[in-house]
Formats: sequence, C-alpha cells, structure tokens
Amino acid sequence: MTNASANVPIEINSIGKPCPMPLLMLKRALKTAEPHQIFLLKSSDPHSEIDITRYCTINHLSCQFTQPSATEYHYLIES
Repeated sequence: MTNASANVPIEINSIGKPCPMPLLMLKRALKTAEPHQIFLLKSSDPHSEIDITRYCTINHLSCQFTQPSATEYHYLIES
C-alpha cells in the first residue's frame, strides 16, 4: 500500500536566497522525509543547478530540473 501523502510534492521555496541556502533547505527537508517523498525545490540562485543536481547524483536521489523563467529554477526530487 502506498502512502498518498508521499505522492504530493512538498514545496521548498528558496526564491531570493543565495547559495548555499537552497541546498541546505533541501538537506533539512530530506532528514524528515518519508520513503519516496517528493519535493519541489524552487530557487532563483543560478548556481543551484550544479549544487542540487550533484547532491542528488551523489545521494542517489531522482532529480528533474526545469527552468520556468530566466531567473527561476525548479527541481522535482524524490527521496
């Protein structure tokens, strides 16, 4: 049986926060994550793409990157 709440993304809004805050906010959220929990991390930091995707790769997390505008970066991450 799957947990329905695990399928609803938890939003982590780090818009306006400089590096390394988006990554630190993600790490904090992951500490209390349920298995297969999905997070939507929103960032305005252009360096977050490197930080977040590298962190997800190293920690074997699924990460889908999108850039909805020139100054906004979204990451869909599954724990």
